[in-house]
Amino acid sequence: MAKKTQKKLTAWEIVQLARHAERPNITAYIEAMCDDFIELHGDRLFGDDRSLIGGFATIGNERVVLIGHRKGSSVEENIEANFGMASPEGYRKAMRLMKLAEKYSLPVVSLVDTPGAYPGSEAEANGQAEAIAHNLEFMARLKTPVVVVVCGEGGSGGALGIAVGDRILMLENAVYSVISPEGCASILWRDGSQAPLAAETLKITAEHLLELGVIDSIISEPAGGAHKKPAAAIASVKKAILKELAELGKLTLDDLIEQRYQKFAAMGRF
Repeated sequence: MAKKTQKKLTAWEIVQLARHAERPNITAYIEAMCDDFIELHGDRLFGDDRSLIGGFATIGNERVVLIGHRKGSSVEENIEANFGMASPEGYRKAMRLMKLAEKYSLPVVSLVDTPGAYPGSEAEANGQAEAIAHNLEFMARLKTPVVVVVCGEGGSGGALGIAVGDRILMLENAVYSVISPEGCASILWRDGSQAPLAAETLKITAEHLLELGVIDSIISEPAGGAHKKPAAAIASVKKAILKELAELGKLTLDDLIEQRYQKFAAMGRF
């Protein structure tokens, strides 16, 4: 009997999977992927942003500093985590942790899953744009390997603030974009119902971004999405991270930083 061919998903359908409420979040990844995790709190300047967490972790035989956006598994958790939308203190906390990674010669693993940086007036008043920009500059010259995995939503500068890495991986049904499809549709057509068209036009899927050279590889998901078999999806992410860390560990720091610079400098050249 011939094997049934799986229907190719549209960009808009992939957006829905990336946002699925039961999609594994960073808490699930930590519990299933890490042998231990010691969370570190606060940016040492203002506060502790619960929408972006991080600390020391062990993945397989690798000691790493793990950072990532936090979405909740319930309404209460999502409210506490601000639905994964980090404020300036979250990005400053991430940078503090990355400085520790550099100090102790530990690689950084960054899990990206956010609709975007928090757009509230208090975040802007506390330096949201400056905090993200500072992270971009800092990560570009960070003297330790950085592996980034876009696990769900990779929304604009909120995602990019922890996504400058030597290897950028994406789950098959994740998205990564400068703006949400709804936001794009509202600007271009003044009609939010055009979001499905905007999703196709933006080229935000892993397949498109691999073709464009924005990401380095795609991590396969179980049929129907990562939420169908979370353990299998997380195991695939763990395997991909360990593979990339092993390869990056062979490079000198000078080569690592130079290759990272060339990688991002080449984006947009066709």
